[in-house]
Amino acid sequence: MKIERRAVLPLRVFLVLLFAVLILFQTMSLPGQFAHMAETTPDAAHLRWPLTAVSIYWVVCIQVVVVATWKLLSLVEAGRIFTQASLVWVDVILGAIVAAWAVLLLVLVLVGINADDPGLPLLLFLVVVIVTVAALLMVVMRALLRQATELRSELDTVV
Repeated sequence: MKIERRAVLPLRVFLVLLFAVLILFQTMSLPGQFAHMAETTPDAAHLRWPLTAVSIYWVVCIQVVVVATWKLLSLVEAGRIFTQASLVWVDVILGAIVAAWAVLLLVLVLVGINADDPGLPLLLFLVVVIVTVAALLMVVMRALLRQATELRSELDTVV
């Protein structure tokens, strides 16, 4: 059994665990956290619903990546990772990362304009850089997958 096939089962277990935790955050933790913030900090109470919406949006983006990764693992198990079907799921992952990045960049700008100290803007900038690296890495991985898929197709036609 190849190493990538042995990694599929543990990865699926952790994807299920991650998805379950994300649902918990989405339904209980984030709305409760921002409701508590609104009660304890009346000056920031107006941010309760925008922060709840944006944070849940980011959680949905992560859930999309989890589902697309699950589908890619199915293609790995079936020995069909170097097909056009895998490119679709890689595009879904890339789209979710870019969608999260765009909103994150907007939040960075809004927080940066209104910030009194540089702590939160710097933290957001760090997250923007990390998400940018992830998106660019996905672009490179997609290009490699496309090349491998084309080589596989050429090889299949020769054989």
